Amino acid sequence: MTTADLPPPSAPSYPPGSYPPPGPPGSYPPGSYPLTASEYGPPPIRGVPALPPGVTLAPVGRRVGAYFLGILLMIVTLVIGYIIWGLLTWRRGTSPALSVLKMRCVKVSTGTKATFGTMALRNIVGGILEGILGWITELVSLVLFFARDDHRCLHDIIGGTVVVFDPQARLDA
Repeated sequence: MTTADLPPPSAPSYPPGSYPPPGPPGSYPPGSYPLTASEYGPPPIRGVPALPPGVTLAPVGRRVGAYFLGILLMIVTLVIGYIIWGLLTWRRGTSPALSVLKMRCVKVSTGTKATFGTMALRNIVGGILEGILGWITELVSLVLFFARDDHRCLHDIIGGTVVVFDPQARLDA
C-alpha cells in the first residue's frame, strides 16, 4: 500500500467553542483572521461615541501634561491673556493647553467637537463647581479621572464632553 492509496487526513477536531491555534505569520490569506491590534482599532469605551480614524481618547499622560501646561501658560500670559486665548479657542472645542498638545473636547452625546457654549459650561461652571470645596472636589475629580475608562473629570461630566487626541485636526473638517 502506498501513500497515494491512503485517504486524505481528516481535519483535526477541536472542543466546541474553541478555535484552532494560530498558524505561522503569513499563513492566513489576505483579509482573514487574525487581525492585528491596529486593524481592530481602539476598543470601544462605554459612553464614548465612535471617533473618526486617527482620533483617539486622550492618553492619561497627555491630560496630566495639559493640566500643568495650563498653569504655566496662565502664569506666563498673566491670566488675562490666558482668558482671552481661551475664549478664542473655545469655538474650536479646545482650550489653550489642550490646543498646544493637539487635544480637543468632543460632545459625548453626538461625537462632534464641543461648541463655544459647551466649552463655557465645561470650563466656567465645571471649574467653579470643582473649586467650591477646594481640595475635596479636586480630589473627587482626580479619582473620577483615574477610575473611569473614558478618563472624564468632574468638569468633563458637567460639560458632557470627553477629551480626545486629534493630531491631524480631523474634527475640524
